[in-house]
Amino acid sequence: MKSSICKAALVAAIALLSCQVSLPTLATTTTTTTTTTKTTKTTDTPTSTPTVYNASATKNRHHVTSSVQKSGTYWSRHPKVKAATMGAGVGTAAGAVTGLVTHRGIVRGAAIGAGTGAGVGLMRSSSTMKRHPIMNDAATGGAVGLGLGLAGGRGNHPGVKGAAVGGAVGLGIGLIRDKLK
Repeated sequence: MKSSICKAALVAAIALLSCQVSLPTLATTTTTTTTTTKTTKTTDTPTSTPTVYNASATKNRHHVTSSVQKSGTYWSRHPKVKAATMGAGVGTAAGAVTGLVTHRGIVRGAAIGAGTGAGVGLMRSSSTMKRHPIMNDAATGGAVGLGLGLAGGRGNHPGVKGAAVGGAVGLGIGLIRDKLK
């Protein structure tokens, strides 16, 4: 009976990891490039050919698009706060289910899952980690494994063991996704 519960918890952890890896963040950054061209014709004499001067200017605008249109405070519009909140919500649900399945406590699992999920949400929205997608997946897997190990593990060092397995699963997912592009 215990082995089937452990297998179900492992399958649920892998499914939640793949969902967390594939979820986009709520706020996306877009770059708009505007090019302006000005043409000027000058003529010195009526018989000479006109000289054409082209002047162009490129202006990059970085803006954050979100569903909230300047309503609310700075904290409610900030993309990192949104990412952490979304991650905490997913982590709370995953931790509560893990605590229920392993009989370690629903509230305990939800609290551990909320902290882990907030950290995962921040990692997934990091601009540095977006430049390194394989390491992003490995770090996400390690954090999710750590949270699941702490929320439902028994024995010696369940968090470390969960982080090792989660990091390996995240690295595998990252490598497979990167090679399949």
